Amino acid sequence: MNKTFAIIKPDAVERGLAGKILALIEESGFKIKALRMARLTAPEAEGFYAVHEGKPFFEELVAFMTSGPCYVMCLEKDDAVSEWRKLMGATNPQHAEGGTIRRTFAESTGRNCVHGSDADYTAQAELAYFFRTFETL
Repeated sequence: MNKTFAIIKPDAVERGLAGKILALIEESGFKIKALRMARLTAPEAEGFYAVHEGKPFFEELVAFMTSGPCYVMCLEKDDAVSEWRKLMGATNPQHAEGGTIRRTFAESTGRNCVHGSDADYTAQAELAYFFRTFETL
């Protein structure tokens, strides 16, 4: 079993989709090892998305991620990173496979309901950004 980091983004929380997304996560065999609601500040969002700093969408992304509460999570499953990415679906919901979270719930590429780590090393860094080690055991 390994772990990945996930976010239920402000658009999904605002639309009352968090419970449905959490149910899909559990139905897909993930164990939710840590979960908490967070309201990101601009510095927190800028730090988290620092890899995108300087890109045209950076400011819009920070504004979106600070627009309301989100849920940050540690998920556990065999091959957690790739399994979570499969469940999320493509960033653009029009390109996402049927049954994925983004195909089912996302409104657009920018308002796509969820975030997930893209590699094991990224998952470790992202988990450490939001959780203390003992919280994800």
